[in-house]
Amino acid sequence: MTEPMARQIVLASRPKGPPTAANFRLEEIPMPQLPRGGLLLRVLYLSLDPYMRGRMDDAKSYAKSVDIGEPMRGESVCEVVQSDRPGYAKGDIVLAHTGWRTHAAWDGPDLRKLDPKQAPVTAGLGVLGMPGFTAYSGLYVLGKPKAGETVVVAAASGPVGSLVGQLAKMVGARAVGIAGGAPKCRYVVDELGFDACIDHHGPGMAEQLAAACPKGIDVYFENVAGAVWQAVLPLLNTYARVPVCGLIAYYNMAAPPAGPNLLPATMRAVLTKSLTLRGFINTEFVAEHYADFLRIVSAGIADGRIRYREDITDGFENAPAAFMGLLEGKNFGKALVRVAA
Repeated sequence: MTEPMARQIVLASRPKGPPTAANFRLEEIPMPQLPRGGLLLRVLYLSLDPYMRGRMDDAKSYAKSVDIGEPMRGESVCEVVQSDRPGYAKGDIVLAHTGWRTHAAWDGPDLRKLDPKQAPVTAGLGVLGMPGFTAYSGLYVLGKPKAGETVVVAAASGPVGSLVGQLAKMVGARAVGIAGGAPKCRYVVDELGFDACIDHHGPGMAEQLAAACPKGIDVYFENVAGAVWQAVLPLLNTYARVPVCGLIAYYNMAAPPAGPNLLPATMRAVLTKSLTLRGFINTEFVAEHYADFLRIVSAGIADGRIRYREDITDGFENAPAAFMGLLEGKNFGKALVRVAA
């Protein structure tokens, strides 16, 4: 009898600029065995997130780089296939950091269980998972928007930005998004309830953003940097807060960006306008704020105040292509790969 095999996608080489298919390798491996006191997991959905691009580089960061030949890292929704741990049974659905694998042996800490009756399990990788908590902690803990203030967020149709704007509206702030393309901008305004959305692919982005923010910007949730930051900077009000979550415009750059050096203007504004710029990783807020996040966002989904969208690619082998598309802004909503039914 042929032994069942699992699959994994490993980092074959480090990219120089945007990743290519040659940077990934699909491998078949023996099916992992149930560890003593642990779980054997089957991956159902794999999360794709921009931070994964940084893990492909051999550079010092807040987390270890992926080694050549090592599976790409990431979180997934899994089904428990076998259990040797009290409290977990076959068929349970859990969140786990399995990496890009179809199956995984888990002997680490307890996992967060998902209840399909309360919300679609895919939400655990998006609006009720890491991206959602990133939006919640960055905006509410660091941005601290008040009623009547203006909150601006780039990548506004994505899993982080879309929730930032909706959470801003829930406290009575004005929400202005920046997104790539007219369909995404229409979705941000018509479906998510933002007050305005600017297409950064269109002409006159800076002028349009200024017109959408007649009273300036009090909170800018930074996901992108680059040309977007250049448009935002002159509009920041005194005492504006800037939670720095991501720098998508720079992730694929093999050399320093062309164009003006914004550091002098940025530092001048920090000084003269008493700005607060705060980089963050969402894990630093988990202990104190995660329970409130789940309660508030779950209630918002249940009563219709919070909406979300998912962009699902079928087939484990298609994860690299979907990931490369994510970095180019081709996804529309939270990027996921459906690995198994």
